Amino acid sequence: MPKVAIILADGFEEVEAVAPIDVLRRAGVEVLIVGLSREPVKSARGIKILPELSIDEVNPEEIDMVILPGGAEGVENLKRDKRVEALVKALKDKDKYVSAICAAPTALASFGVLEGKKATVYPSLKEEIKPAVFVDDKVVEDGRVITSQGPGTALLFALKLAEKLAGKDKAREVAQRMLIDW
Repeated sequence: MPKVAIILADGFEEVEAVAPIDVLRRAGVEVLIVGLSREPVKSARGIKILPELSIDEVNPEEIDMVILPGGAEGVENLKRDKRVEALVKALKDKDKYVSAICAAPTALASFGVLEGKKATVYPSLKEEIKPAVFVDDKVVEDGRVITSQGPGTALLFALKLAEKLAGKDKAREVAQRMLIDW
C-alpha cells in the first residue's frame, strides 16, 4: 500500500489538507497526518487537527509522497522549518513524489525543488515560484512534482495524487463515488 505524509503547520488551509487526506484514504492509500510536533495544529480558520506523527518520526525511506497544503501562515511556517525542507529534498533525491497546493509551491521553490520544472501556484504568487515555469492550470504535473492552485482545485489535486499512487481506475472510481466530474 502506498504511503503519504501530509505536513501540517499552524495556519494551514483546511480544504487543501482534508481533501487529499479523504480522497487518498478512499483510494486505499495510507495517509500520515504529520505536524511539526505532536501538538494540535491550528488551521487558518481555527480548526484544530491532531497529528498522528511529528515530522521527526517520518522516515523518507518509508513514504512515497509528501504533500504540503497551502494557507499563507502555514506555508511560511513550513518554509522556516529545516526538517520540512530536509524531508522534501530527501523525497526529491529518491525520485519520489513531492506535491503542494495554493501557496505551498512557493515552499518547494524556496527548497530548490522547482528548478527547471513546470508548476502552478495560487495565481497572484506566480512570481514566487521562479525559476519554475508557471502554468495557469488547476493541477500541473512535471515528473514527480505535482502542484495545484488553491482551495477550489483541492479535489482535482487529490484525485491526481490518487491516480499516481493507486492508479487511474481507482481514482476514477473514487471520483464517481464522490460525484466529482473528473
